[in-house]
Amino acid sequence: MDRSLDTRVSQAVDAWLRWLPRWQPSTHRGRTRLCRRCFGSPIMAAVGLDHDVPHAVQHGLSTRVKSIVDDIVDDYTQRNLPLLQRELREAELRRARQYRPERGLEPEFDGLPVDPDPIPGEPYLFTLAGLAGEEPADDEELPVPLTDDEKAALRTEIRLADECAIHAGKLVCISIESHRERIQAAVAQYVEPQIEALLADLTLELDSPPSW
Repeated sequence: MDRSLDTRVSQAVDAWLRWLPRWQPSTHRGRTRLCRRCFGSPIMAAVGLDHDVPHAVQHGLSTRVKSIVDDIVDDYTQRNLPLLQRELREAELRRARQYRPERGLEPEFDGLPVDPDPIPGEPYLFTLAGLAGEEPADDEELPVPLTDDEKAALRTEIRLADECAIHAGKLVCISIESHRERIQAAVAQYVEPQIEALLADLTLELDSPPSW
């Protein structure tokens, strides 16, 4: 196991543990869409947070750890995959010309929808996602089309990047599993009491019918 990878995983867990005492159960309306970053995540399974844990608690950790995998893939791409790196750089330049409301969010919110779910019969005047999706100016310089050989090479580079991501993800899962005990202890200390308090309040409300 790469010692630097172990260090980065440990630092990510430490940062999440410092944040966790500030977590509180959400009082807003729950979302109907599953988070692709957390649902079915092998990272969450490795530390035992894949069930019976609020999504915000999962997301704060999975986002931090996923950034480690992303950095590994980015570094591999820069050093070994020139065509893919060029395509990613051009895509980033196009996005930089647009409004990006998700930029600068804390890890606990990174990757989550920037707009709340719509309420039937109450349309929005505008949405942040809509503003972010506006097309760039017409005079923007278009990239040079790829040749057939470049397209074939690019497909190969994408496959190599995917393989790198899978390998890095497996290494991260192995590394973070050693932190499972202290992660579980923190959840028991800071999360479970709040959930139990919510359930107790709900039970009290159900057992006490309103007086008319």
